[in-house]
Amino acid sequence: MTHAEDKPVIRRDAAATKARILKAGLAEFGARGYDGARTVSIAKRAKCNIRMLYHYFGGKEGLYLACLQKVYLHIREEEQKLNLCDLSPVEALEKLVHFTFDHMRKNPDFVNLAGAENTMKGKFIKKLPLVAKAANSLVDAIEDILVRGEKECGFIPNVDALQLYLSVLSLSYLHLSNRHTLSATYGQDLTETIWLDTRRAHVTDMIIRYCGPRSVETKILK
Repeated sequence: MTHAEDKPVIRRDAAATKARILKAGLAEFGARGYDGARTVSIAKRAKCNIRMLYHYFGGKEGLYLACLQKVYLHIREEEQKLNLCDLSPVEALEKLVHFTFDHMRKNPDFVNLAGAENTMKGKFIKKLPLVAKAANSLVDAIEDILVRGEKECGFIPNVDALQLYLSVLSLSYLHLSNRHTLSATYGQDLTETIWLDTRRAHVTDMIIRYCGPRSVETKILK
């Protein structure tokens, strides 16, 4: 007879399991929205027992909030790594535009989840104070760019930092969030690499020209 102490011990990798559930949640919520998503489907995607989902996240809402916080804090963390204050105003502005455009392009989870949350009028993101707090630091960084740009490069005065960022975000986001309808309407695939590269240069040029640097060569960074 085999003694109980001789039975193999099965060790669960909690971090790996949570990561799989979170990844599955991002896919399910992004594709189906909050109301359409099913915990059973998420558990199946994550290849785990549904009890694990409730154990680690407390249920559907807890997992959705974790997904929202992940995608929003991720972009804020990456923005901080840009070190915009160490660059000239024009270079800092170009780098911010390029980063924002590329982040939206490479992170469909953000685009999809932001779209899903907006259909619910921001119902859940209001429960995540960390997201709003992190966003304020970006607005402060843009304000610094604009102030330095006005003094050093002849940027137009009194540009609102939040307004400018929302313009950058909109120009980097709309063609992705509405890619299906826009592609069908205008008969062009807005997901093609060449089109996206051209769009990136266009958006950067628009933002730099709007700020109006004087006597500065606005060469688009590759």
